[in-house]
Amino acid sequence: MTKGVDEPYRMMTSRAEYRLLLRQDNADLRLTQKGWEAGLVDQARYERMLEKQRLTLEGKALLEKLRLTERLRHPEVDYEALRAQRPELPDYPADVREQLEIDIKYEGYICRQQADRQRFLKMEDTPLPPDADYLNMSGLRIEARQKLDAQRPRSLGQASRIPGINPGDVTVLMIWLRANGRNPAL
Repeated sequence: MTKGVDEPYRMMTSRAEYRLLLRQDNADLRLTQKGWEAGLVDQARYERMLEKQRLTLEGKALLEKLRLTERLRHPEVDYEALRAQRPELPDYPADVREQLEIDIKYEGYICRQQADRQRFLKMEDTPLPPDADYLNMSGLRIEARQKLDAQRPRSLGQASRIPGINPGDVTVLMIWLRANGRNPAL
């Protein structure tokens, strides 16, 4: 989480920018490799993660090949229900079945969040000029003008994390950059 808070009691996971990507069910797939590289994960755990990853990818490919992903997207259908109807489906371990179900049921939401993350990374690399005249920038709210002028963020990403700066303010900054030829790629 990178966005600041003025009220400490509001610190919770719902403030994480990409909480759909930071789920409990995929923590092992996201973090075990890093733990292995840092020397914090033993060989057995690392190999279990690799096997789960392999079986999950295999299972997704098989479900797509058999055109069963649409059926698995329905809330009332789980992998075991599909397996009861299609005995050729492998009997995966429980953690792999759970990962398959979550990945497929929430695929659209996860893809959208990954696209949001890519846009965020692009904003991180979009510099704001140090001499920007925020106080006289039309379209910005007064609070945003004052906060931007006081903070002087180096990038759109930094500006977006200033408490009190909303997505509309960031959009105004993007339009201003484009209009002034500062970043035509936006």
